[in-house]
Amino acid sequence: MEDNNSPPSESPRPSTGRLRGLDRVLGWIERVGNALPDPVTLFLILAIGVILLSALAAAAGLSVLHPATEETLTAVSLLSAEGLRRMVTEAVQNFVQFPPLGPVLVAMLGVGLSEYTGLLSAALRWGVSVTPLALVSPGIVFLGVMSNLASDAGYVVLTPLAAMLFAAVGRHPISGLAAAFAGVSGGFSANLLIGTLDPLLAGISQEAAAFLDADYVVNPTGNYYFMAASTFVITLVGWWMTDKVVEPRLGSYEGDRTPEDEQTLTAAERKGLRWAFYALLAVLAGLALLVLPPNAILRDPETGSLVPSPFLNGIVILITLGFLIPGIAYGMAAGTVRNDKDVVKGMSTAMSAMGYYIVLSFVAAQFIAYFSWSNLGVILAVNGANVLEGSGLTGIALLLGFVLLSALINLFIGSASAQWAIMAPIFVPMLMLLGYTPEVTQLVFRIGDSASNIITPLMVYFPLIVAFGQRFEKNLKIGTLIATMLPYSLAFLMSWSLFFALWFVLGLPLGPGAGIRLV
Repeated sequence: MEDNNSPPSESPRPSTGRLRGLDRVLGWIERVGNALPDPVTLFLILAIGVILLSALAAAAGLSVLHPATEETLTAVSLLSAEGLRRMVTEAVQNFVQFPPLGPVLVAMLGVGLSEYTGLLSAALRWGVSVTPLALVSPGIVFLGVMSNLASDAGYVVLTPLAAMLFAAVGRHPISGLAAAFAGVSGGFSANLLIGTLDPLLAGISQEAAAFLDADYVVNPTGNYYFMAASTFVITLVGWWMTDKVVEPRLGSYEGDRTPEDEQTLTAAERKGLRWAFYALLAVLAGLALLVLPPNAILRDPETGSLVPSPFLNGIVILITLGFLIPGIAYGMAAGTVRNDKDVVKGMSTAMSAMGYYIVLSFVAAQFIAYFSWSNLGVILAVNGANVLEGSGLTGIALLLGFVLLSALINLFIGSASAQWAIMAPIFVPMLMLLGYTPEVTQLVFRIGDSASNIITPLMVYFPLIVAFGQRFEKNLKIGTLIATMLPYSLAFLMSWSLFFALWFVLGLPLGPGAGIRLV
């Protein structure tokens, strides 16, 4: 990805009266957010804040009953001797086990080499020449939604490529990054196929349903019909927000890229692309042999399933190879790679560009670990659930209230599975008693959880998006990113909730054999 040292452009604001109010609010959020320190410093301040807040909460005796384990959880002070020892002894572990760190660095070995050899630039320019410009935005959002099939690979691969693609067609790269991030994270639960999240959440829902009905089975396909239809809703809404709200705020891009001068491919580049395509076909053919046969090596050795399977568990290294091998083939054919030293240099160059992200990851990992150790997230989640339970809401109002609560709690608990493990034992039985299936409770949770992913720095990939954005706007800060993503978050939350309300009124099935109400 290309660096430039240009400051963020002064964005011309939307002139229509309909958007002026929103723009003023977003401008205020952006200014406040950008007035904050550098993201590394900000996460350090937040970590210190959690330490102090944990001590106050522990002194006040804050506690909750964990709904799944029925264990009383109290706020844990990190200023205690035990807390200080843990912060010292587990700092390195927090860093090396930070969820995005390994996948990001491994994927960048392949992506970075493809960029170094010139494959990405040539492929993007070729793609620009054959792709209708009107389809760029919806295509990026749709690919983002679909990318959750590959677990978190969309964050690592699609978001920077989308920024490069937008720059290549003369559009603002941050709007491309935002469109991809909106699809990958804001539309995380939607998909045309069953992904890794579906069986994970279904298992938690089934355990929660067993409190009332030990024989109830929650199938991983229990939300499939609704989520497949939601893929198109998210794509359309994300497309409109990108073209009509987000990109007009960003204005014209003042970076160094001049797409008009880059459209023509040289003979060497065309040759490189041909050999890269042949190499990609070879990679895909080899992967097909390892995945498609019933007893293929990368299927689950016991069940033969692809969800879960070694294929999905190893998707990051497979994606790396999918960039690495064609990148080498391109470089050798185009003359940008002559020997193994050039290959190693390309991968080393990619790693050197990740220095800031590594520093940011270290501090963010400590903050997220401290927040988890303190039990503050669980206390907030359970107390929020108790408020909703005692609100007196019924029917669709109750379910939409649960959407909002899920979105709010997601701002403090970045993991969907961790959040659902806390909330399911409360809400699944509660709504079953009111006549609603575990599948519908799980579904409304997924709407709220996905919609607020893109505006919370506690989401583990949020720092990565900041780092990617800074490759195009050196001075991009958290405030700009949150202000850019907030319209997507609000639009997804409202449109998805309305879509669910329509589904609810029509009484449509949520998935095979899964309805809204208990029979």
